Amino acid sequence: MDRQIIDCHIHPAVDRETDFCWYKKSGTIRKQFDDLKRAGISKACGSIVVAKIPKSFEEIKKLNDCALSIRDRFPDFYIPGMQIHPAFPDESCREIERCCKNHDVRWIGELVGYLMGYPDDYVSNNMIEIMKIASKFKVVVNFHCASIPVIENLCRKIPGINFVLAHPGQGKEFLERINLVEKIKNLYLDISGTGIDRYGMLKKAVEIASYQKIIFGTDYPINNPAVYVHGVIFERLSENATCAIFSNNFLRITKLLTH
Repeated sequence: MDRQIIDCHIHPAVDRETDFCWYKKSGTIRKQFDDLKRAGISKACGSIVVAKIPKSFEEIKKLNDCALSIRDRFPDFYIPGMQIHPAFPDESCREIERCCKNHDVRWIGELVGYLMGYPDDYVSNNMIEIMKIASKFKVVVNFHCASIPVIENLCRKIPGINFVLAHPGQGKEFLERINLVEKIKNLYLDISGTGIDRYGMLKKAVEIASYQKIIFGTDYPINNPAVYVHGVIFERLSENATCAIFSNNFLRITKLLTH
């Protein structure tokens, strides 16, 4: 069956610093997108990430400009995600306005504070001010966070944003995260990272939170994208649930369904 599959969680590698593939070089952007297409993925979304603490906001802006330039080269495949940083609240707010108003960006993240100098710092005064601006533009925020209290606090402080929590995890961690997704209206879960290889995880997630709260993602180029595509198919969910997870939920929360 021909289904549209949108990967909400990739990190394009544009140089050595931004390449998170463990065992080989990711290659050109075209080669990376060919990898994703070979796995059956129709479109992909995500931000460029580096594992270092930025000395100035210009370093963050450079990542966003690279993402926008990739979108210009591959407009039918790549949906850009942008980066912000709580160490630079004023600049981050202006960057959201620039990217959303001038470039129609619909997605922030994945935000990876543990890599960029703000581990789980998602409810500081600076971050909340940034998120208030993001809420004004109705942009979706995809973020990496291990703290259940922080996740819940953030979602409740900024009810106007649809937040997408990265990675299911496994065992007790997964159950805590998916129960929180069920509990909080504006919180979703992307299935990238650890989890999909635990047989039955996805069906359990759907049972607890409903298929409308689950979004497809892979964390490419760290992970093999085909594992995630076939991990969803192998669970034998209903066709409505499968299509919602693969693309429709993403299109709905980003407001791209009408475009």
